[in-house]
Amino acid sequence: MNCVYTYLIGCVIALIGISIISFSGTTIHLNPIGDILSVGAAMVWSFYAVLSKKMGAFGYSVIQTTRRTFFYGILFMIPALYFFDFKWDLYRFSTPAYIFNIFYLGLGVSAICFVTWDLAVRILGAIKTSVYIYLAPVVTAAASVIVLHEKITFLSGLGIVLVLGGLLLSEQKKKLFLIRGRKHTENVVE
Repeated sequence: MNCVYTYLIGCVIALIGISIISFSGTTIHLNPIGDILSVGAAMVWSFYAVLSKKMGAFGYSVIQTTRRTFFYGILFMIPALYFFDFKWDLYRFSTPAYIFNIFYLGLGVSAICFVTWDLAVRILGAIKTSVYIYLAPVVTAAASVIVLHEKITFLSGLGIVLVLGGLLLSEQKKKLFLIRGRKHTENVVE
């Protein structure tokens, strides 16, 4: 049972680090609708991680799983178009920049990311892969330093340390408890 608590403590530390990174340098404005949508998106993503693991168990390849996910995603989005100000004007596709952006977002960002996510879920498992999503703010902070030449503030640095420390704590739990359990078992046998 201590193993579970160590894992949860590591996750909480990582979430505190994410919060510090996200809110450093800004004022906090609570928006109930945005907060509810954010929590809802996290819940849907966790369901997707578990379902993608289940879909892989049926023998589908990662590409087939991604293709079906996109098909059903588009199918369920079509009815929502009628509730929003959506226009079927195809003149927007006459601009090469728009065509490139849609191609990049559809294939590069969405499809490749879903394929790599499904592959990671199959290799690492749904829970371990979902924990590594905590690294997204750390990667964003590092990319902002490299690409935008921003400075890492004290709070951002503290957040990065907490995220990495929380991830290490949640990952080391199995090794620590297996070693302790093995030593305890060896002492009992001797």
